[in-house]
Amino acid sequence: MPSMVVIATTAVPDHLRGALSRWTSEVVPGIFVGSVSARVRDELWHAVSNTVGNGAAVLVHPAPTEQGYAIRTAGTRRRAPIDLDGLTLIRMTAAPKVKEVQSPP
Repeated sequence: MPSMVVIATTAVPDHLRGALSRWTSEVVPGIFVGSVSARVRDELWHAVSNTVGNGAAVLVHPAPTEQGYAIRTAGTRRRAPIDLDGLTLIRMTAAPKVKEVQSPP
């Protein structure tokens, strides 16, 4: 039975966006929404996670959890889902530090 999925992408290759738009609608740039079967969802996510490159992607889909949904991520993100007693929470990681460039005296 089809269920709603949301895939959010950041800095992914154009061909990946094209592949996602075959099964979903890109409602705003980088946000794909659709109603697909679990098999299609898993195949789409497999393609996304293998193609994301230096970008990032998040998949939210219905699941039999207390919250009613599951979150999957691929690529490098500051926000990481963690499981806390059956609830998915989002952990923020520290921003990468930028080295200060000292000017010569």
